[in-house]
Amino acid sequence: MNRRIYVAALAALTLAACAGAVVTSQPWTPAPEADGWSAVSASTRPVGLGLPGAAVLGDGVRYAGGVTVLAGADSPLHSLSDLKLTGGGGFVTVSDVGDLARGSLMLDRRGRLIGLDGLRVRRLTLTDGSLISQKAEGDAEGLAVTSNGDLLVSFERDHRIWNYGPLTALRSPQAVRRPDFPFAENDGMEGLAASGEGWRVAGESGGVWDCVPARCTVVTPPPATPLLEGDYRITGMDRDPAGGWFVVQRSWRAPIDVRARVRRMAQDGTLGPVLIELKLPGTTDNFEGIAAERRGDRTRLYILSDDNFNAVQRTMMLAFDVR
Repeated sequence: MNRRIYVAALAALTLAACAGAVVTSQPWTPAPEADGWSAVSASTRPVGLGLPGAAVLGDGVRYAGGVTVLAGADSPLHSLSDLKLTGGGGFVTVSDVGDLARGSLMLDRRGRLIGLDGLRVRRLTLTDGSLISQKAEGDAEGLAVTSNGDLLVSFERDHRIWNYGPLTALRSPQAVRRPDFPFAENDGMEGLAASGEGWRVAGESGGVWDCVPARCTVVTPPPATPLLEGDYRITGMDRDPAGGWFVVQRSWRAPIDVRARVRRMAQDGTLGPVLIELKLPGTTDNFEGIAAERRGDRTRLYILSDDNFNAVQRTMMLAFDVR
């Protein structure tokens, strides 16, 4: 993810006065407990959608609360780049410096998101079992939980998809099939989601593939000309419990037009109408993670923003109910 985009845009809005440095390694040093996870502290603050009319919600979509995560500068709860639900109110997320974080969603009596609880983190490993220590090794962008419970992580720079096994018994990763396509260094497999017995992959600059252990099949070919930063690019994807997928997209146009939107994706890769659009002067940021689950007669969506370890950005989780 290109952090200079959001530094420029949000600084121009005078939301803060400083820009973050490029992170080449993880500043957090883990002190794991017996199960390999370490408790981490953070607080949350409620967040709304901002000025009336700034957020555009489609028919049957309603806002269901949201929070900003407040953590210290050296906390691993920064630069979170994808999100998946683990059942029973749990979630897992991955950062683009190679950390996993998990916790529980806190909902009020109306089912609105009001906080996060039980936050724990652990460092991902390389295939030899050693901990990832450099961003070039750990630029994780996509996350999926397969039908048998295995955790898949997609990385850019060194483009690969690794299977870390079940979340409850993580192991040294094994490489799994990924699209045979020459992704640009910082423009890789941002969308990753379970797909039947395999996984669906979406490239940030275009292209959608369905993969199984033996092969990847092109669903939508990448465009002849890669998408521009001002185009809406898929930055996260999850399976729609009703069939198909949901995707979150990001767009930026100089000097300050920062937007995110959520759409459905059909089996053939076609994108449906915009369900959620977030833009200035309302609440918006670099949204890269999305997760979906069924709640009663609606689908609950959670989207997560990547703050790039930058003081002018925010880590936010927002919830929406879709009829």
